[in-house]
Amino acid sequence: MKFYFLACISIAFIFSACTSTSNKPADDLAKKTWEQIEKDARGTTATMQLWMGGKDGVKYMNEYVIPTLKEKYGIALNLVPGQGKEIIASIMSEKEAGKEIGQADLVWINGETFYQLRQIDGLYGPYNNLLPNIKYVDLADPIIGYDFQEDIKGYETPWSRANFSLIRDSAKIPVPPTTIPEFEAYWKAHPGRFTLAEDFSGFTLLKSWLIELGGGSKQLDGPFNEAKYNKYSKQLWDFINRNKKNFWKNGETFPASNTVVQQMFASGELDFGMSFGNADIDIKINEGVFPATARPFILSAGSIQNASYIGIPYNSGKKETALVVINFLISPEAQAAKSKLEYTGSRSVLDMVALSAEQKKLFEEKTGVRFAIAPEVLAVKAIREPVPEYMIRIAADFRTNVIQAP
Repeated sequence: MKFYFLACISIAFIFSACTSTSNKPADDLAKKTWEQIEKDARGTTATMQLWMGGKDGVKYMNEYVIPTLKEKYGIALNLVPGQGKEIIASIMSEKEAGKEIGQADLVWINGETFYQLRQIDGLYGPYNNLLPNIKYVDLADPIIGYDFQEDIKGYETPWSRANFSLIRDSAKIPVPPTTIPEFEAYWKAHPGRFTLAEDFSGFTLLKSWLIELGGGSKQLDGPFNEAKYNKYSKQLWDFINRNKKNFWKNGETFPASNTVVQQMFASGELDFGMSFGNADIDIKINEGVFPATARPFILSAGSIQNASYIGIPYNSGKKETALVVINFLISPEAQAAKSKLEYTGSRSVLDMVALSAEQKKLFEEKTGVRFAIAPEVLAVKAIREPVPEYMIRIAADFRTNVIQAP
């Protein structure tokens, strides 16, 4: 999944004051056998709301998922656009209007979106225990079983793994900067060649530096710590402000999205890009967008990693259908297909130890991904995504302390 700034800041603070209660599956659905659920889902149509900006993910859905669901289960799946704040606003308005049947049956979410939907009881669940294929998902992995360090508690199902990395042209920059002092030295020597976007990727870089300033990957683990944030964010804004004169356009403006940053990297205007996609570099090299020598690298502090999930809105009118779709999406077959470069090249959420020998063979086939950072390196350098409040505060304070600073 291409990660983006998933939430409207004003909505975030409104929701943070709310309290969450637990929804429980309806008795008739919880008591059904899986065979009955599949039978009831056959011949139905479900609507899935998701980010449509990633053409590879949309291709995967249109060319693989939708035809296979139709063939195997007689299910028609409609895709409609929507991400973080749109999903939240839609479900909140339906809840306020008392709408018993909502427009979406499945939503692609994570992070702030999940956090906020849980605050307003916007998700159906817990339901993961009803899915036969949940046995293959590595819920013991804290990056998968916890969404931005919040226990998913069966209210969403892991779908893809992601890791944050930076991108450079290895022919021009064989040894990239990976620490705060190294970046500062690089910017002074190469003014105007760096910027970050006002979106999820840019704010993730800021979080990474906040973690470095805090002294290590576990410094922001656990609930939001106001004292820690105030201490380290002051150092972060000092670091940015004393160097932004050496940013692109003297740090007087910042791109709205990482897509723009990647375009400027591709054109040679910037020396660095950023990515959350495991196969992002391979895809763009194959498309002729990035130079053939483009390579990912991770910061000395580590790589912030997370997962994206599928959830069911509380007022889905096709919950049986949604369950069958989700169960298929986490099947070894669907996860293996998704890991191929012809689709998304994404990392699987499945536990390979839990798979049969035949199922493992699906993942032993060549994916076509050549330049992603090795999983064993990512495992050592993994940083758990901090709780949503850090992203919310960084996004707001970046505007106040950097963009609007004199």
